[in-house]
Amino acid sequence: MTSTAVVTSRDPLPTVPARYRAAEERSARLGRILRRVAGVREVDEELMERISRGFMERDALGAVLARAMRLPADNPDRVTTDQLRRAIAEGVDAVEDAPSALRSFFEHVETVPSWVDWDLVEEGARVNRRLGQNAADVLLQLSLLGGYRFGGPTDLLVDTGGLTGDMTMRRLGETQKWAVAVGRPNGMRRDHEGYQLTVHVRVMHALVNETFTSQWDVARWGLPINQTDQAATLGLFNGVLLLGSRALNARITPEESRAVMHLWKYIGWLVGVDGQWLVETEKEQHRLNYHILLAQADISEAGPQLAQAIVAAQKGLHFERFPRIGRWLSRERLLSMLTTLLGPQSMREFGLPLRPPWAVAYVVVLNLVRFRIIGRTAWGERQLQRWGDRVRDRVMFRHFGPDRPEIGALDV
Repeated sequence: MTSTAVVTSRDPLPTVPARYRAAEERSARLGRILRRVAGVREVDEELMERISRGFMERDALGAVLARAMRLPADNPDRVTTDQLRRAIAEGVDAVEDAPSALRSFFEHVETVPSWVDWDLVEEGARVNRRLGQNAADVLLQLSLLGGYRFGGPTDLLVDTGGLTGDMTMRRLGETQKWAVAVGRPNGMRRDHEGYQLTVHVRVMHALVNETFTSQWDVARWGLPINQTDQAATLGLFNGVLLLGSRALNARITPEESRAVMHLWKYIGWLVGVDGQWLVETEKEQHRLNYHILLAQADISEAGPQLAQAIVAAQKGLHFERFPRIGRWLSRERLLSMLTTLLGPQSMREFGLPLRPPWAVAYVVVLNLVRFRIIGRTAWGERQLQRWGDRVRDRVMFRHFGPDRPEIGALDV
């Protein structure tokens, strides 16, 4: 365990955790490009203050449900896992004598906010699918591994066993499954998998908070899963996805950017991110991401553990033909792209070997042909969509093989 301080119900929570702005100079260096893209001229101290408070705030509605799920079996207010699963799949009205915590939670998540534009949600999902391998690469290399350069959430992953050991590739596959599901046509409608998995993830987060807060170093890191870290994660799935895909030479129009942001705004709302962190435009997200970056701590010992585990896990990927060559090439490709996208200093911090930028070079050329030449025609656009669908099927197979892809269990 990397976090040993115990917080009891009698201990007053600190106002701001020690991690807040603990490595601001390093963060500013890592965020130089992001600052230029976001047009940040000076740090917004009022925003930084809100970010500092967010480390100590949680999804309040999810917390009520999680506490109800931990009540003794003979308590009439207890919510069972079976009741939750049925409510996710069929709606809370399908649960006989639904406990009040379950009913309140689902009355909220089943009420679509008035600002949701379903046409934009569907367009955002289409753009996500169209990005194909670019989306898979950016989410793994910039969003996930890039986030391992800062302490806090990484330490939680190590403590919970979420992304280390034999489960590494499966947990990565579960994240990919969720990302695939929310990007499918109508995926975020009530009766579809994207919506249901998003609600599932929200409850998982709430249960982690309920379980780990008492054994977590709150004074150092803030709450295990807090609003600032959730806002940061959302920014990795929308702003960083768009920025990284463009860096790989994928063409994304302003209208497509707006649609992707809208899709993830609704996903963020549904997964329990507070409304103050839900923004409309890519530039707003980049600005928020930069300020959240400044609030982060330095890399902790958990970062290299997680990064090395993911690289090592490439040997567990599934290939229908020539598996040894495929796994070796996948590892080398990952190292090449990480060296280019994260930089040599981050690779040294992770304890990973450097590689020449051959992988990024060929991806940039492929995207030039696919997105900027062929993709400008109606026929080419259809091909991009088909390519994206094939990539998603391939990603699922490589992580799960012939097994049925599933999301982590709701441990109560």
